[in-house]
Amino acid sequence: MEHQSNNMKLFSAALLSIMAIFFLSADTDDLTPFPSIKVKKLNGEAVDLQSYAKNGKITIVSFWATWCKPCVSELNAIADYYEEWQDEYDVELIAVSVDDQRTAPRIKGVVNSNSWEYEILHDVNGKSYRTFNFQNIPYTALVNQEGNIVYKHNKYSPGDEEELLEKIEEIASGSK
Repeated sequence: MEHQSNNMKLFSAALLSIMAIFFLSADTDDLTPFPSIKVKKLNGEAVDLQSYAKNGKITIVSFWATWCKPCVSELNAIADYYEEWQDEYDVELIAVSVDDQRTAPRIKGVVNSNSWEYEILHDVNGKSYRTFNFQNIPYTALVNQEGNIVYKHNKYSPGDEEELLEKIEEIASGSK
């Protein structure tokens, strides 16, 4: 009987150890390295989007299009807080247009009319959809200082920027 009790204790200890390893590693298992994807600056210069994600800053990458009203609303909502987020959390926003050849000429006009102070890039070939596996925009990814995606959000509703701020605060405090 005592032998069974010792086996049960060993089994319980092993199970607890496995569970502890699982739960302690679960947070890092959720992290996805930001992938490499070639995009262009508005001046036509080719860049790797991953270089922005691995800049040592908390980085917001927002995929948007000129014809997408929720996209423009989201970027305008973030604009209201962007300077404060830069000062307080060293945040950088990269706005990647997924406009096709027909609508791409509108990008500069939309950016200028909204006075966005973000880095604006253009995914000329539409690789973002496949690389990040999204179908709808806006699609927003939050990247930590090490270049890992720690939060993703699809679509936009007023107030979503507050949830984004909560995630930024988690990263800045080191809890994510």
